[in-house]
Amino acid sequence: MVTGLVLIKLNPGEEKATLSEVKRVAGVKNLTGTFGPWDAIATVEGKDLETLASVVVGKVRAIRGVVNTETLIAVKI
Repeated sequence: MVTGLVLIKLNPGEEKATLSEVKRVAGVKNLTGTFGPWDAIATVEGKDLETLASVVVGKVRAIRGVVNTETLIAVKI
């Protein structure tokens, strides 16, 4: 299982509706709103890196109101 922390920038004024859509994406395990350069952080899981990329690019980034994302791959230290 691969876990990514997806930093999400949203269109101002569309945050609530957009985050509601992000929560419904299969693979999104947690979603937290933030203040600062990024508006939210989603924890996304996939069986492998290719699946994780498919969720982020094909589903999360396709949602109206998502302006930009940056994905950090989680590792055990």
